[in-house]
Amino acid sequence: MIIETRTCKFLARRLNERGGNHDRQSSTLCHCFPGFALLVVLAAAQTPQATNAPEYQLSVGGEVERELKLSLADLAKLPRRLVRAKGHDGVESMFEGVALIDILDKAGLKFGEGLSGKSLALYLVVEASDGYRVVFALPELDPAYTDRVIILADKMDGAKLSESPGPVRIVVPGEKRQARWVRQVSALIIKRA
Repeated sequence: MIIETRTCKFLARRLNERGGNHDRQSSTLCHCFPGFALLVVLAAAQTPQATNAPEYQLSVGGEVERELKLSLADLAKLPRRLVRAKGHDGVESMFEGVALIDILDKAGLKFGEGLSGKSLALYLVVEASDGYRVVFALPELDPAYTDRVIILADKMDGAKLSESPGPVRIVVPGEKRQARWVRQVSALIIKRA
């Protein structure tokens, strides 16, 4: 009975937070139907809660022709790439996403013949939502300089990335340490050395 009374009080507080005064309604229901409180708690646990989390947006800026704000839907419209790479656990997985070069090309960066001279002093800073940052020299991304494809992945082994590493992360095939595999990427910033 003590648990049900506490649950009824909790229920009344929750209903009041959503607007209105439901103290009398919830206590009447709890009093008349002793199992009602437990039923409400179990139903609430089974009901998915709507989140007010903001929609993901990747910021692309710095020394680019066009600054960009890309949603997951925008990224899905870019050419998709698949790469095999070993994660932190040493297990090889198939990652799917967008090559960094394709995102930077959309922002107006020049690659191939255009990546020479003074533009070789440009570099990419990848920033995570928690402020973690890593650096890539632009030739590391350019197929004219390397065969390795570095991607902004949103899937691993065919499934969307979980919240911890996702919704997107950098995947660098062939690196022995995954220190540059930035999780929860929030920005790509081009700077000059």
